[in-house]
Order: sequence, then structure tokens, then C-alpha cells
Amino acid sequence: MKYMPIDQVVQGEYLAKPIFASDGRALLEENVLLTFGLLSRLRQMGITALYIKDSSNPEIIIDEEDVIGQETKREAASLLSTLYQYVQTGEKDFKLKAVSKVASSIIDEITIRKEVLAHLNDIRTNDNALFLHSFNVCVLSVLVGLKMGLDRSKLRDLSVGALLHDIGKITPDQPESNSKENDHTWKGFNLLRKNPEVSRLSAVVALQHHEHLDGSGDPRSLTEGDIHLFSKIVAVTNDYDNMIYGVTAEKPLYPYEACEKIMALTNLHYDHETVWNFLRSVAFYPNGSHVKLTTGETGVVVSQNRGLPQRPIVKVFKSSFHIDDSEVKEIDLAKETTIFIDKMI
Repeated sequence: MKYMPIDQVVQGEYLAKPIFASDGRALLEENVLLTFGLLSRLRQMGITALYIKDSSNPEIIIDEEDVIGQETKREAASLLSTLYQYVQTGEKDFKLKAVSKVASSIIDEITIRKEVLAHLNDIRTNDNALFLHSFNVCVLSVLVGLKMGLDRSKLRDLSVGALLHDIGKITPDQPESNSKENDHTWKGFNLLRKNPEVSRLSAVVALQHHEHLDGSGDPRSLTEGDIHLFSKIVAVTNDYDNMIYGVTAEKPLYPYEACEKIMALTNLHYDHETVWNFLRSVAFYPNGSHVKLTTGETGVVVSQNRGLPQRPIVKVFKSSFHIDDSEVKEIDLAKETTIFIDKMI
């Protein structure tokens, strides 16, 4: 399996992971043959990258264990799709109790798999981008919260806030309000704080997730002591997800590049303890990544070492990525302490 920019995918390749709509329905299933016409339609949908079958390395088995299952993701997608429709039409009488139920399901599943490093590389379309971003931010935030020792009640408030942190982006503007109040952070906060089924702390996440410790954030330029812990967590997970999908940069960053950028901004934008626990939660080099080692060898990341996100297990080939005439060997970077990943290729 390879994760490739869609412009590098050629017709005749096979899809390795399904593509989902915003309501959880599968638009394309795994193993679909990618034709010229289909690739053109996918580009029109806003898709920039795909998972494809790696025909050059059919024998390589990649560990596809992730921290969250597809069924939970589909349940959340269906719920949020309905919620978004209510919000976009200006409907004020909508129920959010179901959001708390989905958040609890996410917490339950992650609690069981909390030592699994997150691989959150989804295929995004113009239609599903908001949901997948919100879902990923929620999953990452719960992982961080668990590592920080938050109890069940706090995890629930954190997860609901993370799921709904960008709800203001689809909330209609209020003509009588000023431009500041029509910012998505204020719109999301005002929408959620008026709903009795959402805690005040969950609503605060919508307002504060763009604040920075040094006061350079939005919308109120708060400093460290005035930013709630939940907002500090979502500030990191929100920015990370935006970085790896190219929302805040000219092009998407690799996960390890996004992690390095977050580390560089620790104590300026991000809380130190939050970042430390975040870095223990994500795979710097997700399974399926093609990498070059400091030995000059190339290979594929096949599995992770729990607790060591920068030291995965790599299948290395003697010549390029083709196994026909190459000896395949496995290098566990947790044991080979003098070998490092030079870059993803």
C-alpha cells in the first residue's frame, strides 16, 4: 500500500483504501480499478492523494491496526452529517445528546487501544473534509487526554468540544453582529453555549482553539493562564491535522515534519506537557510510508513500536523497492540505535 499524490497515480492502479462521503457512505470501495475517467472525477471532488495497492511489493504485509475502527467513524459521520444540515439552515432546535453518545463510543474504543499510535491519513474530498478533520482532531485529543490522566467526565467534555470545534464554520452569519462575532470561533461558541446538552467547557474549545500561549492567537489574544487545558490540547491536534492536509501551508507536510514544526513552537504557541503527550500518540512515519535510512537503504514502514513513534520497523530492499531480485530484510529501529530515518520518499 502506498499513499501518493493523485497527480502521480496512473490509470490501471488499484485503490487500497475506501473513500467515504461525509455521511459515512462508501463512495469507492477498496480494490476498485482506477481508470483515467475515474481519476479525473476524483480530482474534481477535491481529492489530492490516494492509497493505492503497491504492486511492486506484493509480499510485504503492512500492519493496518489503527486506534479507531471504521464502524465508529461511519457512525460519527452519519450523526455529524445530519447535525451540519441543521446548523447550515439556521435551525436552533437541534439535539446534541447523540454527539455525546458518539463521543463516548470514541473514548471507549480509544481506551482499549490507547497504546496504538494514530495513523490518521484519510482520503479527503470537498464534501467530507470538515467531518474528517473534526473526527481526527477528536481522536487525537482523546489520546492526549488519556495520556494526561483525564477522568471519564473530562474526556467526554474534551471529545465533544473537539468534535464540534469548527461548527462555527458552517453557522450562518448574524446580520446584526459585528465582524468579530461572525468569526467561526465566536459563532461556534455562541451556538454551543446556548445548547443545554453541551457543557460550557466543550463550548469554550470552539472559542479558544486558535489561541496561543504567547498571546499571538485569535480571537482574543489570550495568554497561557487564560486558556483552558482542553483548548490547549485541541490547539495542537487541530494544527497538526491542518498541517498534514495542507490547510495551513502551500502543500501537506509529512507527519514527522508537522511534529517537528509543533515541537519548534512549544512554549510559544503550544503547552509543553500537551505537546509531549501528543508526540507519544502519533506515528511520525505511518505504516506504508516509503523511507530512506541513514545507511542509504530504502524500504517501507510495516509496523510501529509502541511508545517509540520515531523508531518504527522497516522492511528494507537490497535494490530500490522491487523484490524480484532483491533480498528483503527487516530493521527494527528500536533495536538498531545507530540507524535513523533520513526522509520519507
